[in-house]
Amino acid sequence: MPVRYSNSRVLKWPRAEEVIGALKHWADETVRERPEVLRIGYFGSYARGDWGVGSDLDVVIILKSSDLPFIERAAKWNTMEMPVAVDVLVYTETEWKGRMQSRGQFRDVVWIDDVN
Repeated sequence: MPVRYSNSRVLKWPRAEEVIGALKHWADETVRERPEVLRIGYFGSYARGDWGVGSDLDVVIILKSSDLPFIERAAKWNTMEMPVAVDVLVYTETEWKGRMQSRGQFRDVVWIDDVN
């Protein structure tokens, strides 16, 4: 989210280093608190380096397993403290292996926490 300079009407967008630093902190806490997590990474504009004002952060989380349907998993991850909007995709290890056969949008994933 944009932040306001003190005593000014000017808004600034967080630098990529701030966003990725916040994600690393969030990921470290998440891995400690949730033993089902195998990997956490990011992809999209922040991974490619072409992010800009208004860019969200695309995050992928790989779990050992999950009883929840794919569509319900993202709601279980609190990213409200992140400095930008976050789009979370949560896959089981088996689902992820199947997706890697076509790679597609995940070809540029930068892994930041890997419990393997």
